[in-house]
Amino acid sequence: MESKKTKKASSAENTRVSDDVAVDKIKFPLYLYPDTMDIVNALYEHDNCGSKTEFIEKAVRFYCGYLLNNEHTATEFIAPQLATITEGIVRGSEQNLSRAMFKIAVELGALTHMLAAMNDVDDATLYKLRLMCSDEVKRINGIINFEKAVRYQRSE
Repeated sequence: MESKKTKKASSAENTRVSDDVAVDKIKFPLYLYPDTMDIVNALYEHDNCGSKTEFIEKAVRFYCGYLLNNEHTATEFIAPQLATITEGIVRGSEQNLSRAMFKIAVELGALTHMLAAMNDVDDATLYKLRLMCSDEVKRINGIINFEKAVRYQRSE
């Protein structure tokens, strides 16, 4: 049988601090269907919870926030979820855009070197071309159309 000191020490682990006030958790029986427990077992570590109790606590608080959606309590639990989802979407998009930009830069570099090797362009023409391209990209907001460029080059 555990002594009172040991019980007190283990209950201190079950204490969380809220607004600088220590609060002891309440222990009570909880009955779950086996399939619900299977879901908890499968997901609690994925959610970075240290225990199944922490996972169930978060789930109960989230559901209470959902039920009380007209009060600030809902935002306390839903807002972090939305922020996490949004951060994931932005991070994924950012990675995809970065990979695409890298591939485009590699291809552009290859094309630039091929054109430079095939053509003898003087510095004045190169300077005028760079100014013209800079103005064009600003004017068309970066949406380059190959057919229009070909027509422009043929018209001169």
